[in-house]
Amino acid sequence: MDSGLWGKTALITGGASGIGLGIAKALAEEGVNLAIASRAPDTEAIEQLKTTGIEVVVIPTDVSKEDQVGRMVQTAIDSLGHLDLYVNNAAWAWHQPITRLDTKAWQKTIDTNLSGCVWACRQVARHMIRRQSGGILIIGSTASFTPQHEEIAYRVSKTGLRVVMQNLAVELAPYNIRVNMIVPGHYVTRLTEDIPDERLAKLIQMVPMRRTGRTEEIGPTAVLLLSDKLSSYTTGTYVLIDGGLHLLPIPVRTEEQILQLNKTD
Repeated sequence: MDSGLWGKTALITGGASGIGLGIAKALAEEGVNLAIASRAPDTEAIEQLKTTGIEVVVIPTDVSKEDQVGRMVQTAIDSLGHLDLYVNNAAWAWHQPITRLDTKAWQKTIDTNLSGCVWACRQVARHMIRRQSGGILIIGSTASFTPQHEEIAYRVSKTGLRVVMQNLAVELAPYNIRVNMIVPGHYVTRLTEDIPDERLAKLIQMVPMRRTGRTEEIGPTAVLLLSDKLSSYTTGTYVLIDGGLHLLPIPVRTEEQILQLNKTD
């Protein structure tokens, strides 16, 4: 089915690896020219995107820095001529239990995952409002549905993204700008690759589909939600792509491990 995206332009944060790369590949196959923002762009991944014949612009960016986010958006606009689509995907996590949570870890998590999205959407919205069109896709997480030890900052940031998405959808709808969210479950990415095998095995047992997600499984839904042709009346919604993970709690630690997390003596 024709998505109607051929020739459009998109900026993707964290677009050179993991879920962001999965979305970038899907958009590239639809003929979307891309600006890829990343702290450490993967040259091989970028070259792979270029083989589809699209234009690819690489913008080194730390989205936890407001000034860099502003430059990122402007560079994407200048390089591609304009922006039709924006995908907010970049994220990171610093895991600490409440009694050991430090200001630096908290602030870095919030700035990377939540503030960076707000700053980028502010700049992107100004541009799209002038054009009276656009599509914004925010990548959330099932972390916003399920509590987990040591993940207060991460889960606050991801829950906040859902609120941002809903508010943007209301504010930007009069300008023909649609805003939606994809909520992934567990995928093997830079963010999750260090999870010990024992914990990962327990997690997989709690997923109804009994496996982790593949990053390429996100791409088709991203295309669907970003396409005015396929989703012209869809805004302010989220789609879970998690193998059913949000349906169950996640007991991935032993009782002794849980007790040790906040032990202070």
